[in-house]
Amino acid sequence: MSSELRLKKLRGSGGYVMAQVTDEQQVKGNLGGPDLFLAPIGRLNVETITKHFCNTCDKEFEGPPKIEFENPNEEVAENLILAEKGQYICNSCNSSIAEYRVFKKQDEAGEIGSAKPIEEVQSTPQQVQSTPQQVQSTPQQVEEPTTKTPQETVTVPGPATSVTSIEGRVVYDENANKIGIAKQVGIDSTQSMVLVLTKNDGTEGSIPWNSIKKIGEIILLGNPEAASQPGKCSNCGFGNKEGSKFCEECGTKL
Repeated sequence: MSSELRLKKLRGSGGYVMAQVTDEQQVKGNLGGPDLFLAPIGRLNVETITKHFCNTCDKEFEGPPKIEFENPNEEVAENLILAEKGQYICNSCNSSIAEYRVFKKQDEAGEIGSAKPIEEVQSTPQQVQSTPQQVQSTPQQVEEPTTKTPQETVTVPGPATSVTSIEGRVVYDENANKIGIAKQVGIDSTQSMVLVLTKNDGTEGSIPWNSIKKIGEIILLGNPEAASQPGKCSNCGFGNKEGSKFCEECGTKL
């Protein structure tokens, strides 16, 4: 595969960046449509970013946005580590342009097992790396000594090795019914971790991370007992508030 850099538009939930990317990065950023996305690619070298657009400012800016990231190295599933999470931030208004997550396996030859509860995933990060222009997300985070570039921190690789993306894996519910295809791991409006997927009807949806029972060649959602929990949607598995009459995610009557 060619390593030649090509200028591409990479979209995020709050805007986009124009950056020079390799063919391999383009493959990662392609989720099946005409657009390329930042989230699956992860953290780009700021020197490859030429412009960024912020939806909040409704304006395009020359040069790269700020990049804020941290390395929690948290186990989100058996043999699956959340190695890095970060976001691209508008230089003008500090709005998020895009977020990304990088996952690794402790044992490259081993399989990924049961997902950890969401409470463990959201534990306080032990390591934060930021640049002079990056924003500290919480006052409790500790800044570690790092080697810095003008807009980006150089991360020292951890002991984990790279992992193949979960994109493209078939998602089944607890009754062995196919409900869609995994796209990426994301964050919902409550800052909780979710699995973003393309449903059988072609629309996009999300599944709470703690609804995942097993990650392997396929992604299996929780057991039948969990499906009977109050507020849980039988169609998409979203955990609604108890007493809800319709699913907040897909609109199915509960």
